[in-house]
Amino acid sequence: MREVFGLDRPLLARYALWLWDALHGDLGASWFTRIPVAQSIAERLPVSLSVAAGALLIAAVLGGVSGVLAAVRQGGLLDRTVTVVTSVLATVPGFVAAVALITVFALLVPVLPAGGWAPPSAGLATWATFLVLPCVALSLDAAADVARQLRTGMADTLHENYVVGARVRGLPGWRVVLVHALRNGAGPAVAVLGMHVPRLIGGAVIVETVFALPGVGELTKTAALGGDVPVVQGALLVTIAVVLVSSALVNVLLVKLRPAARREI
Repeated sequence: MREVFGLDRPLLARYALWLWDALHGDLGASWFTRIPVAQSIAERLPVSLSVAAGALLIAAVLGGVSGVLAAVRQGGLLDRTVTVVTSVLATVPGFVAAVALITVFALLVPVLPAGGWAPPSAGLATWATFLVLPCVALSLDAAADVARQLRTGMADTLHENYVVGARVRGLPGWRVVLVHALRNGAGPAVAVLGMHVPRLIGGAVIVETVFALPGVGELTKTAALGGDVPVVQGALLVTIAVVLVSSALVNVLLVKLRPAARREI
């Protein structure tokens, strides 16, 4: 058995061989099921990416709208309400939000499923119903941070000279806010949203467990509890790759939002 699993070789030799195979798409096989790790991850990755992408979209929309409205109504009732709500949501763990959402929308008002998964081939409407609660539970923390950062960034931007000049020239208020102020004040919010990607992937382990989703998080948890090292290694490698790609995309978006940043690079 030691020879079969390669445990008779030195540690550095085993690691070098695993890394070489991983660079060629071979992540090894599970110690218990003998199923290739790449195949297991490929089957479950669409579930995790769907949940993470949905959570990012909800966080961007919910946090963006709340942050813009709070910045426009600085010092008003709406601004104070957004501040209080986001402060509360930022302290709510994902699994607590998941249990609360299941209690309300699956038990008290049974309009959404409490868990499980349906692929897009079963119908987009059916697929979306299984995604709503996990995505919302995973997005609340990120949405709160985005709203607070966007409110702070735009609160300063709205008093800049170019914004005042745009208003003096008679430009519509929505254009001044959404084109001039938002583009220059959204940098911190976009950066925070990018920083939440690793947290969303890490939080997916708990959320997938609560909602019984067959994603990479659930696969990693089961493999870690069972001591299935190849599966854990492969899942972590894929997760790191997703985080690096998302970070690169965020940096590109920040440069697009602030053309002056190109001269700083």
